[in-house]
Amino acid sequence: MESNAVTTNTLSWKELSAFGTQDEDRINGPTNSYSVLRLFGQSKENIRVTLYRDHHAWCPYCQKVWLWLEWKKIPYQIKKVTMRCYGKKENWYIKKVPSGMLPALELDKKIITESDQILIELEREFGPLGTPLEDPQSLRFRNLERRLFRAWCIWLCNPSLLKKQPKKQFQVVAQELEDQLNTGKEPWLDPVFKNSKYSYPGSSDVIFIPYVERMNASLTYYKGLCLREEYPGINRWFQSLENLDEYRGTQGDFHTHAHDLPPQMGGCWFDYNAKQKFFSTAIDSGEGLGKLETNFTPQESSNIEPASIAVTRILKHRETIMQVNPLGPKLFDQPLRAALTLLVTQKICPPNKGSAVGLRYLRDRISVPRDMPLLAARSIRQALEKTAHLDNSKQSTAIPTRNRYDQDPEPFLSNS
Repeated sequence: MESNAVTTNTLSWKELSAFGTQDEDRINGPTNSYSVLRLFGQSKENIRVTLYRDHHAWCPYCQKVWLWLEWKKIPYQIKKVTMRCYGKKENWYIKKVPSGMLPALELDKKIITESDQILIELEREFGPLGTPLEDPQSLRFRNLERRLFRAWCIWLCNPSLLKKQPKKQFQVVAQELEDQLNTGKEPWLDPVFKNSKYSYPGSSDVIFIPYVERMNASLTYYKGLCLREEYPGINRWFQSLENLDEYRGTQGDFHTHAHDLPPQMGGCWFDYNAKQKFFSTAIDSGEGLGKLETNFTPQESSNIEPASIAVTRILKHRETIMQVNPLGPKLFDQPLRAALTLLVTQKICPPNKGSAVGLRYLRDRISVPRDMPLLAARSIRQALEKTAHLDNSKQSTAIPTRNRYDQDPEPFLSNS
């Protein structure tokens, strides 16, 4: 964000509200992380499915089922639950699903767990999305996804004196995925055709999406290897996904995944090198990695800018945001308004002295897609960092790696 103008006139909350926008239709509109009901233009009476997924939208297995339901346009309701490494699991959910596993799906009052089994049961009831998951071709793809997952885990989560070996093992399996994606004209593993000109991903693609998205983020951040740079077919697959509302509504960003994964995975290890340092610095600062992170840009015809979405989401939760900030509501009020003033006017507005730690605390805890879409998050993170930089270089409380209790949703739920 470039700006030459400087102002001491920090906008008031009322003035900032003029830059917000109305939310799109959560029930029948594009896929979004906020909805608790999805109808796709159908009647509530058609609902037979309830999806239990995580509040944070960080669970990869939840994302898998979520995407499948969105592409199949099956009416469903959503009930959100806290993952254990991010907060306390709700008692009502333990009574319904004693294991506490996520996701769970209730179909005609029958509870199903394990994401692949959920999809198989949904296929039996509503028909497949592309090739059925129990078809031999799908089984081969599912096996490839598990081998890729294991190779990623070995490289990401284990310190090794032989660092080249796990990297090479991962690259061998990733090349298998690359080769599969390059076998046809369509960008998908399992293209589904709505008509002769337009295709969208099938169930085999859905199986790969959550963890390949997380591999792309984590290997870029921790290892300095960006899948989109190394594998053109995987890059084309991501580009095609990012053209679809369904995927963008569930898509996380590099900052979110780099820091939500360590508690899930039991730790992530750095391979320090020049590219890794460059990538991780850009991610942590909030600058982001441009097209290496997403190729999507808002259409020129759209009047909803990422900055407007970011302002709207901050305004919705501003009281709680200020309460949980280490500066507290009184001291964080002006710095937050200063950052938002920069965001919407592109005028640099100096924050009060000593506010950098509070601004960077918020920068580090914006979650995609839970809080806002990727481009909106990038815009507000950049504004927060640029405003913090006017104060000093002091960083805020480090992001935890053993848990993410700093992201406990309870204060936001109780104040909703």
